[in-house]
Amino acid sequence: MELSARNQLRGTIRSVKLGTIMAEIVVDVGGQEVVSVITRSSAERLNLKSGDQVRAVIKATEVMISK
Repeated sequence: MELSARNQLRGTIRSVKLGTIMAEIVVDVGGQEVVSVITRSSAERLNLKSGDQVRAVIKATEVMISK
């Protein structure tokens, strides 16, 4: 699937925590942690589980840099 979002980070799912409505997905991207909260139904539809290779797509109007 092609997307216009430029910030696409390949990583491995470290954990999936399913709640009643939402799910927390933790992705390891080169030793850094990216956490996403998506709907539970999306997590189940994608059959997300620890160890899966995924792409975290970040689409934002603002990206802050800290030094």
